[in-house]
Amino acid sequence: MLDKTDLKDTQQYLQEVNKALESGMFVLARSIIEKMPACDVALLLESSPPANRKVLWNLTDHDQQGEILEELNEDAKDGIISLMDAANLVAVTEGMDTDDLAYVLRGIPDSLYQAVLEQMDAQDRHRVETAFAYPEDTAGSTMSTDTITLRADVSIDVVLRYLRLKGELPEATDALYVVDSTDHLIGEVPLSTLLTVDPSLSVAQVMNTKTGSIFAEMPELEVAKLFERHDWISAPVVDHDNQLLGRITIDDVVDIIRENAEHSMMGMAGMDDDEDTFAPILPSAKRRTVWLALNLVAAFIAASVSNMFEATLEQMATLAVLMTIVPSMGGIAGNQTLALVIRGLAVGHIGNSNTRWLIGKEAAIGLLNGMVWAIFVAVAVVIWKGDITLGIIIAGAMFINLLVAGIAGVTIPLIMHKYKIDPALAGGMALMTVTDVVGLFSFLGMATLVLRY
Repeated sequence: MLDKTDLKDTQQYLQEVNKALESGMFVLARSIIEKMPACDVALLLESSPPANRKVLWNLTDHDQQGEILEELNEDAKDGIISLMDAANLVAVTEGMDTDDLAYVLRGIPDSLYQAVLEQMDAQDRHRVETAFAYPEDTAGSTMSTDTITLRADVSIDVVLRYLRLKGELPEATDALYVVDSTDHLIGEVPLSTLLTVDPSLSVAQVMNTKTGSIFAEMPELEVAKLFERHDWISAPVVDHDNQLLGRITIDDVVDIIRENAEHSMMGMAGMDDDEDTFAPILPSAKRRTVWLALNLVAAFIAASVSNMFEATLEQMATLAVLMTIVPSMGGIAGNQTLALVIRGLAVGHIGNSNTRWLIGKEAAIGLLNGMVWAIFVAVAVVIWKGDITLGIIIAGAMFINLLVAGIAGVTIPLIMHKYKIDPALAGGMALMTVTDVVGLFSFLGMATLVLRY
């Protein structure tokens, strides 16, 4: 983890590079970039407009470019790859871990992909095929095949001598996996055990046979939940025959969690989680147009409700002043429930066994809040406008909308989740439409009834 000094140095590097580029001092900029770790160079690229990225990329060390690509967000990574030809891409991906290779090459144009494959050696081509053998966002696409395996019949002393000859371990290694002659997983030996037991013992005598493993087809979010629940540092990935395929490490899981958080945050605004902050104007505008169009449709639906009660608004102009209060309160109450349910779905708290209880709970909360705030708003409006009738109207509408908002806040994400629609992406807009329509209809509808009698 970066401490305050590290963060200060990073920001200082960024400022120095930008200042050097603005002054045309490219040699100085290159010397500064060469001192920066790959993650900081990636941050510099992501923080720069497209024109500067091309210059910065040309100033980076070729030996470091593979690591930089691994650290970039998807949009920035695709933009950088568009500046490269097949030969350059083959060079920077040589020897890259399988999971990183899948991330870098996924999404590139087919023509470039085929050209890259043709220029790769057999070993790297095999790793590419392994990387793309599993769907995106599954354990298989995230795993690394860089693992050390043991046989159960060898002694600990032999294992230790083998590791000393090897000289290094794969990153985030906390255990070595034990397999049989056909690579079926039968156990694991933690490094702490390996270093503390009698070297004359065999692997079979010290290994843990209750190894927590992950199926290659398991979704990434389920993998993250398992790591969080069991406090794993790494976990083996197996197929349905329990054959060892690779492993997932905690650094991969941190990326999954971060990407999921970004997805939820950006999804609330109808944007992609890999949206590039400095993407070109036209592609950015195009991406946002669809969401704006959908919101416009929702706004027209709400406006049509107001239009239905135009005569009522003409009779009592005060209604126009107060009519936004009810939909606003309903939207806030509904969004509180929506956020709670989306989080519950994400972490696995909500399932078929408890949805009915949850709906009942949120309906009861909506009922209670509706009663409390209906009374409060009614008293405030009567004091403000001096009209008891107006207080009764807004109280009734407030009660109805808060009750509906509570129910809608829990049912909308549950229904979307059932039909494989991401509630983080579309739930907010659907809820806003419901609370606006119900709020306006209940407020103006009650006003119409009161004025009629």
